[in-house]
Order: sequence, then structure tokens, then C-alpha cells
Amino acid sequence: MTATAEPGAGEVVCASADLAERGVAWVWDLLQYGRPVRAFALRFDGSVRAYLNRCVHVPTEMDWQPGQFLDMDKRWILCSIHGASYEPAHGRCVGGPCGSGRLTPVPVQERDGQVYWYPSADLTPVPFDEPGPAT
Repeated sequence: MTATAEPGAGEVVCASADLAERGVAWVWDLLQYGRPVRAFALRFDGSVRAYLNRCVHVPTEMDWQPGQFLDMDKRWILCSIHGASYEPAHGRCVGGPCGSGRLTPVPVQERDGQVYWYPSADLTPVPFDEPGPAT
């Protein structure tokens, strides 16, 4: 779940401290073209990177355990279903059945001890339910 920051400032994903170098990713829900999808953010070589949690080969979630995306050597993002390997810095396919594809990036920025993502025409926050009428 993300929380809205001030207008134009992005949506809060997590605290910066929640992302250890080449560690467990932070996973959250958003909408792509109005349909629910999951995204993940991880820290790799000191930078926060975020992508949709969707393999290029077959659109399925890739983590083998919640938030676990990196291979055993913590070098590549790995699809647990098909073995497709992606370069973390740019999401480019480097091996397996993903061909010349790339993961779909989610724009993120780290500032003031927080990680923010930025909605676009394609990617939007999941709306919270409106409170019901008082009875």
C-alpha cells in the first residue's frame, strides 16, 4: 500500500531503510491501465530500482518468495517460474526465455529517508475505498 505525499511529490513506497543492498524487495499494488498489478522496489549497487512484478516472457509474478527477486548470487533479477534473468539496473533481459525484452520500469526517487514512486497516465495508485454514509 502506498500513501500519498503532497501533490506532485510522488507516492510513498517505503522508508529508505526498508531496502537493504541486494536484499528483500518492497512489493506494492498499483494499477496499470486501470488493472491491478504489483510492483517491486529494491536497492542494487546503492540505487533504488523499481519494476512491475511481471515477467516479459509470460506475464506472471516473478518472486520465488515474497519480495525475493534476486538469484542466489544476488546478481540478476530472476523469474522463479521460467528462469528469465534481468539486469537490475535497467531491467534488460540477459538470459532465458525473455528474448530482448525489458521489465516495465516504475519511476522512483529516494529523498528525505523515503522512497517515492511517480504515477503516470499508465500507472496509477490503487484508490482507497470511500467511507460509507454514516447511519
